[in-house]
This record gives sequence, C-alpha cells and structure tokens, in this order.
Amino acid sequence: VSTQSTGSMVSTQSTGSSGINAEYGEKMKNKVDRILKHDINCFINRQLIYDYPDQLFADAGIMAIEHADFDGIERLSKVLGAEIVSTFDQPDKVTIGSCKLIEEVMIGEDKLIKFSGVKQGEACTVVLRGATKMIVDESERSLHDALCVLTQTVKETRTVFGGGCSEMRMARHVEELAARTPGKEALAIESFARALRQIPTIIADNGGYDSSQLVSELRAMHSEDNVYSGLNMNTGEVGDMRDLGITESYAVKSAVVSSAAEAAEMILRVDDILKSTPRQRGGNECH
Repeated sequence: VSTQSTGSMVSTQSTGSSGINAEYGEKMKNKVDRILKHDINCFINRQLIYDYPDQLFADAGIMAIEHADFDGIERLSKVLGAEIVSTFDQPDKVTIGSCKLIEEVMIGEDKLIKFSGVKQGEACTVVLRGATKMIVDESERSLHDALCVLTQTVKETRTVFGGGCSEMRMARHVEELAARTPGKEALAIESFARALRQIPTIIADNGGYDSSQLVSELRAMHSEDNVYSGLNMNTGEVGDMRDLGITESYAVKSAVVSSAAEAAEMILRVDDILKSTPRQRGGNECH
C-alpha cells in the first residue's frame, strides 16, 4: 500500500493487498501443518484462532479450542499429562496428553468443555452455583477450608475423634490439673477447661439441638471413662465416635487449640485501651 500526502489531503493506492493475504494464508497454513505433524486430534490454544486456521483444523478432523484460561491450562496440562509448547518445530520431543472424552456441557446458561477420563486421574473440577454471589463465596470458602484440612491430613496422618469428644476429654484432664494446682492459677486453668467445653456446646447449637442437655450427658459419659463418647448430629444423641467413624485431623485440632490459647493470652496482656479525641472539624468543612 502506497500513501501520498498533499497538504491536508491524503490519497492511498493499494498495490498488493492480495499478495499480503496470500502471504498471510501461506504462513498460517505452514504453522498448522507443523502442528498436524504432532499426530493430535485436539489442539488447545490460549489465544484466538482465526477463521482460516480454524477451517484447516476442521478439514484435518482436529478439534480446536481457543481462549483457554491461562491459569486453568496449567492445571489441565498436568491432569492430561501434556506439555505446554510455544513452538512446533520438534514434534518428537513434545509430550502429548490424552483423555477418553471431550464434550461440551451446559451448566445453567454457561457452556463448558468437559474432559473425562484424564490420564492423571487425581484432579477434578467442582462447580459451585448459588442464588447470590454471597452464597457462592461462602460455599467456596467452606470448600477451600475442607480441602486445606485434607491437605494437612495427608501430611500428618494422625487423627483424633470428633463430635466434641476430644474437647471433653481435654477439659476433663485440665480440670484434674486445676484441682491439683494451688493458688489463683487454678482459676485460669478452670477457665481453660470451660472454654474447651464450649466446642461441643457450639456443635449442638449449630445442629439445632438442646446444647445444655447434650453437653451435660456427654460430660457424664466422660466422667464414667467413656472416653470415646461424642455428639451424633444425625440423631441428636451422645454416641460412640469409633462406631460412627467421626474423626478430625490432629494437625488442625492442635493448631486450633494453640491459636485460641495464644489469642486469649494476648488479650489478657492488654492493660488498657487508649482512645484518641476526635478531631475537631471546622464549620466550613464537608461532612
């Protein structure tokens, strides 16, 4: 394209647009041919795939997926056992991923591409839906917490019994220590035991049951050396955690108790709270 400017007028004359299009088409065809040498039936690209190369992929019987998520493609390459490449000159050195099925599914009003039967069957996608964004965010936080607990359990395989069983057992031993401790320290130790008994109380309240009745029954069971007793939230009764299979991660339980004790100790160290006097505003200042 040649351009000539004369004063305020600009005139243009095309001298080789068809040649540029032909050159572009040949360049795209060569690139697609290099991709086809990898012996694949699905090509996933992070960016846009134009109409001409998309047509070339379709003629070769290859599914072309464009605009793949930048973060998601990293995880997808791991579960498919594939390698992310930016050049296509050495197909023999590229690791090709595989899966049993690729399909487009509808979830609500959104279209998603689903990969089933992946090579590394250690990952999955969880779709969260809700009426409001607040509900979805809360569900995501709950799922994230559960996954973090599972991660810690894999690293530290030891577990403790749940349903308030561990807290009641700890509270009992702490109370025994308070009974053997002279002086005012015994009062602090007894307060720690009462704080531990708040956990089964909260569990019962969240389940919609009578927490006073259940916690008193649970405390009586532990006083009779039924140390595996805990709260069964399915029936609203005290049950054996061994039979129910209710356990918690030891690492998470230890971190929760330690963090709560450190927070309480930090609050007790505060002698007083200083409040600054509010700044006096002038009559002409905006409020």
